[in-house]
Amino acid sequence: MIMSSQTERRRDFIGGSDARIVMGNDEAALIRLWSEKRGEIEPEDLSGNLVVQLGLATEELNRSWYEANTGQVITDIQKKVRHPALRWMGATLDGRIEGSDDAVFEAKFMLPWSFSEEAAAEKYMPQLQHNMWVMAVRTAVLSVITGGGKWVKILVHADPLYQHLIVTAERKFWRCVESGEQPELFGVEPPKPRLEAVRVVDMASSNAWAEFATIFTQTHQAHLDHEQAKAELKSLVPEDAKEAIGHGVRAKRSKTGAVSFNLMTPDPELSNAVV
Repeated sequence: MIMSSQTERRRDFIGGSDARIVMGNDEAALIRLWSEKRGEIEPEDLSGNLVVQLGLATEELNRSWYEANTGQVITDIQKKVRHPALRWMGATLDGRIEGSDDAVFEAKFMLPWSFSEEAAAEKYMPQLQHNMWVMAVRTAVLSVITGGGKWVKILVHADPLYQHLIVTAERKFWRCVESGEQPELFGVEPPKPRLEAVRVVDMASSNAWAEFATIFTQTHQAHLDHEQAKAELKSLVPEDAKEAIGHGVRAKRSKTGAVSFNLMTPDPELSNAVV
């Protein structure tokens, strides 16, 4: 089978988009990727996939929009790199952001009805963590343009534990490519993204918020009184007492010296107990 030079290069390594499949839960996609890496089938033709083509068409706009709105400069556009030690591990970068960390930049297009910041970060987490590992950087920026005319910047930090799992899963996958053994799903959920808190949200229209806000307001002073009473009770527990009992309250001292309180069930036998 005759392969193009570009296809041959992609067959030589596992890239960031491949990491999403290796770490995903789609067995058919995993077997197809394995067959592609072995040269048994041609890569899937995505020229008729409108969403993919919109992503390609908006990459340049995404970069320029990011630079205009952040004042940061994107370099190394479409640069192909390999991990210095794991030669089967590589990345084709959408770019890097000039700065102290030279964060990995990833441009994506998403449909508005399937978009949320949490969903976007989770969907592309394997790709971002893979690329950060290859480039030995601690941060990545996901720049998303939606079909609804919205632009979102999401900062993602390196997760060493998840990166270790990615390397383990990809090493097993690559061994299967070399040996011909069919790979199996690795079965690891991506970590929940730690999103930067940047929004102020008006919850006035939420009935649930109104309900619990009322309870919070009504019980606030009682909570303060409760915490003050607990502190005073703790100060009254003798240093050599394992337990202190009285008036429906029991204090227990742990082996570390911490004192905890709980309400007692009425028990006639405790009525004459000496504290």
